[in-house]
Amino acid sequence: MRIALTGVSGFIGSEIARRLAADGHTVTGLVRPSSRRDHIEPYVERFAVGDHADDRCWDELLEGAECVVHNSLEWELLSGRKSDFDVHLQTNLVGSLRLLKASAPRQFIFVSTIAVHHDMRPRWGGRIDEDHPLRPGTDYGAYKAAVEAHLWSEHFRDGRHTASVRPCAVYGIDPKLERTVGYPIVRRIRDGKSFSKPGGGKFVHVEDVAATISAIVGNEAAAGKAYNLADCYARWADWARLAGELLGVDVQIDFSSPEHSKNRFVKDAACSLGIPLDRGHEGIRRHLVKLIDVMPPS
Repeated sequence: MRIALTGVSGFIGSEIARRLAADGHTVTGLVRPSSRRDHIEPYVERFAVGDHADDRCWDELLEGAECVVHNSLEWELLSGRKSDFDVHLQTNLVGSLRLLKASAPRQFIFVSTIAVHHDMRPRWGGRIDEDHPLRPGTDYGAYKAAVEAHLWSEHFRDGRHTASVRPCAVYGIDPKLERTVGYPIVRRIRDGKSFSKPGGGKFVHVEDVAATISAIVGNEAAAGKAYNLADCYARWADWARLAGELLGVDVQIDFSSPEHSKNRFVKDAACSLGIPLDRGHEGIRRHLVKLIDVMPPS
């Protein structure tokens, strides 16, 4: 099957392209003129140049495609010095909705986020499944939730095959190495500095995100469904402890944050696709081994 994939050159997009190609699909990747391509050229049969909000590149992107995987995001419009809410609305939100409409009746898989959940009602008992109401607490989560609403509208009104995947914090080796989850932690521990960063989060490996998406492609049983992708909870202190053990460095680490998360995301839908999401802290350890191996010296 030919897949039109937006955001193909980024961290998650490049892994999606690799997995789709490995599973026998043909990928058309959407890239900006300035995007790096060398790391994905083996997996992308054809490139379309532009961005997802630019309809001038859509014909090239969608030509021959039976499925769209929408992964791209203009993140800088939501954070940092270039943040611009009005431009974000037109580029990320309106652009995504227009692409959704223009690509009909093709299958449409949206890379959403677990951040569509924020306010967890006490009556839910800390157990959040894929059917819980979406109550985001950020503009980013609200954007993803808004697009999801239109996915379901397309599915229930027109019978279109739409689905969303909701990753939590995604780890793995980023093509831009310094953006890899754990990079600053390893650097600090390696330099023998004490570590104190409160909190933590739920994590999932990038390979499991890509495997889930590939399992949804062409899968009629996945139509109209959302998939929570949360493997395990880890404190930043846990990351630091693992890094210290692997580096053989003993530094002071603040373990005062709660060891367990308050809420748990049910992942039965992903498990039904054969994605066990059970790497746990051992998966984080294996990731740190790879990261330490490729990081340049201080």
